[in-house]
Amino acid sequence: MSQFSSKLSLRQHDFVLFAIMGILAGCGLIYEYLLSHYAGRILGAVEQVIFAMIGVMIVAMGLGAFAARIFKSYFSAFVWLEVSVALIGVSSVLILATTTALANILPQILMETFLLPPDLIPRGGMILWAHKIASVMPYVVGFILGFFIGMEIPLIASIRETLYGERVEHNAGSVYGADYIGAGIGAGIWVFFMLSLPPTTAAVITASVNLLMGLLFYSMYRKRIRFGVWVISAHLLVAGVVTTIAINGIDWDNAMEDLLYKDSVIFSYNTEYQHVTITERVMDPAKPKIVSMFINGRSQFASNDEIIYHAMLVAPVMHASARHDNILIIGGGDGLALRDVLRWQPQSVDLIDIDAAIVEFFTTPRIEKGKVINQALLDLNQHAFSDPRVQTHFGDAFLKVDELIQQQRLYDVIIVDLPDPSHPDLNKLYSARFYAKLKTLLTGDGAMVVQSTSPYHAKNTFLSIGKTVHYAGFMHVEQYHHNVPSFGEWGWTIATKNGVSARARLAQKDHLEVNDGWSTRGVLLAAFEFNQHFFDRLENIKVNRINNQAAYQYHKADWEKQQGIYIIDK
Repeated sequence: MSQFSSKLSLRQHDFVLFAIMGILAGCGLIYEYLLSHYAGRILGAVEQVIFAMIGVMIVAMGLGAFAARIFKSYFSAFVWLEVSVALIGVSSVLILATTTALANILPQILMETFLLPPDLIPRGGMILWAHKIASVMPYVVGFILGFFIGMEIPLIASIRETLYGERVEHNAGSVYGADYIGAGIGAGIWVFFMLSLPPTTAAVITASVNLLMGLLFYSMYRKRIRFGVWVISAHLLVAGVVTTIAINGIDWDNAMEDLLYKDSVIFSYNTEYQHVTITERVMDPAKPKIVSMFINGRSQFASNDEIIYHAMLVAPVMHASARHDNILIIGGGDGLALRDVLRWQPQSVDLIDIDAAIVEFFTTPRIEKGKVINQALLDLNQHAFSDPRVQTHFGDAFLKVDELIQQQRLYDVIIVDLPDPSHPDLNKLYSARFYAKLKTLLTGDGAMVVQSTSPYHAKNTFLSIGKTVHYAGFMHVEQYHHNVPSFGEWGWTIATKNGVSARARLAQKDHLEVNDGWSTRGVLLAAFEFNQHFFDRLENIKVNRINNQAAYQYHKADWEKQQGIYIIDK
């Protein structure tokens, strides 16, 4: 035992060891959440990836706990373990960013190497394997990191018994207690502090703590640790790596992310709920730049054709409603649907969005390096959120709607502009229960519209949304579609509580009441037409409920089929 550590009582040793164990447990949980969060960002299907990653790391930790028995020198093993975890943890985000970026730019590299024409993009063979490797790499990194983290508890337990010189009663329970408490604290740190940080910054902070705990452990037990010079050298080397990533990591990660988009990335940031990327492209120097927005890598709009999507979302429902005094928008944090609604001169508009940071970005000028980086977006929504008639509400729409019902609010028009039901949390906002709540808020001669994904690429999801709205009790439910170049063929569901259908109300009008720059009476009426047999299988489509998650399951299967991830029965 070192001269320093010999002055400590066994209780003091326990205090230090339990403190180290608790802190490292917090680091381990932060690594789990960090890798899960980042993998969900680059792979999509956020919840599915998060649950799978946590499962992989837990299994790996179990295997690591078994593997820890191979070490005979517990003290040396522990200090080398921490420097290894720090190295893997701090580089994990950049490893994933690099493999994903390389998989995405490989087709371009091959095209330029072999002088292939632009319409002949390589898609098979090596390209498919590159994407498979990139999609598996998060789990590989998670498994390796989890394996090493899993060794910490048995090594600390063995170190305690070595210090006591005998088998310690309740040893495992005491170590696990420190581990569980530390993991809980780590979870809190992640949720309330690190979730909105750049991933590389979160990795640097966590790895730095691993290094500090390793050095603290070494300072206490250096007489029991072999090759001390090498241990210190390794810590200094990894500290250099951590410092380098701390200085350059954000830029490197952004550079890798830029390769994922066809356009130049002008801004990228994390909110508490999602990762936002803004890109721009110059198509014609004489025209404004095309600005696009992506959330977790998924396209939300492009400035050159968002007018089509928002006109088709807003114009039919506003013309179908008898009045336009009080409007409710659910989602739409970019303010573009709100912009179109304000053209109708409503008395009030309530907008519910879960992410205050998104709304803030589309409300207030954001200055960086002397330039308003979001000026194009503020111009695009025409500063809609600054209108005094607009009241924003932040939180889960499923719960916020209950507050409006309790206040006995009524709306002439309800516009549901949410992302597709691509994971379970969104599924409830496409459920029969949610639509029944909205029916309570709608006036008798009002109308409601719901963004309903693509009727071409996700037909079952599209049909399920329409069937679910009808099940919620609306008298007339219809669906319509239109081509939006950035998305392809896209669809919406429109409903009325009483009287005639929305389509019939539109047909009764001689002309459109408001000019949105896109819609015509003919375009809106034609959108209700579908090809023969489109609705033939409707009776086989499930109504989406909270407990069956039909919309989420349909959406997952529909888009996987588009990517070729399914088996054809012969």
